[in-house]
Amino acid sequence: MIILYGIKNCDTIKKARRCLEQQALAYQFHDYRTDGLDAELLARFAAELGWKNLLNTRGTTWRKLADSDKAEINETRALALMLEQPALIKRPVLQHNEQLLLGFDEQAYLALSASSEK
Repeated sequence: MIILYGIKNCDTIKKARRCLEQQALAYQFHDYRTDGLDAELLARFAAELGWKNLLNTRGTTWRKLADSDKAEINETRALALMLEQPALIKRPVLQHNEQLLLGFDEQAYLALSASSEK
């Protein structure tokens, strides 16, 4: 089973969804804004992918944060910010069975198609 986590209007999410659809891979899309995000799921992402990798410091949401929120960022503070503002999570997070992939990598997504054909 494939679950794609993100925000529907994100350009990278659109690319990822298009790639999955072109490969005829069935997937479930989980939009943080409409479907929610709980601390347990975010903690799993952080444990497996690393909270620093998960935190999107290149996006508009990060740039709009107060300097006091960005100063001396640590895992606890980063996870709290990501729960408050899911747009701070690098996108997409793709779950294929028990494996997580962070970000869109077309070759990795094409490999999903190959592995599901076996």
